[in-house]
Amino acid sequence: MTEQIIKTNLRPLGNRILAKRLAPEESLKGGIILPDTAKKKQETAEVVAIGTGKKDKKGKMIPFPVKEGDYILMDRYSGQEVTLDGEDYIILRSEDIIAIVE
Repeated sequence: MTEQIIKTNLRPLGNRILAKRLAPEESLKGGIILPDTAKKKQETAEVVAIGTGKKDKKGKMIPFPVKEGDYILMDRYSGQEVTLDGEDYIILRSEDIIAIVE
């Protein structure tokens, strides 16, 4: 994965994270090119921005499990899709992150 940090004017609130899905594969191993309708949504994304955080019952801030630039694996149907400056992003809660891809 390339190390490229994306900057936007959109800052998520609370325990939400703004991420950009990684591009889906264009073809199968056999060289068959997939049309857009046959491509599945990627569950892997790059974290673009993190929110302001969430407090526990005692008022202490809960640290985010990720930072900007991390690659994450998320639930397939989680989050809210948004388009900003012609680019597609997803806003999801930190609880919807399954793993960090290293």
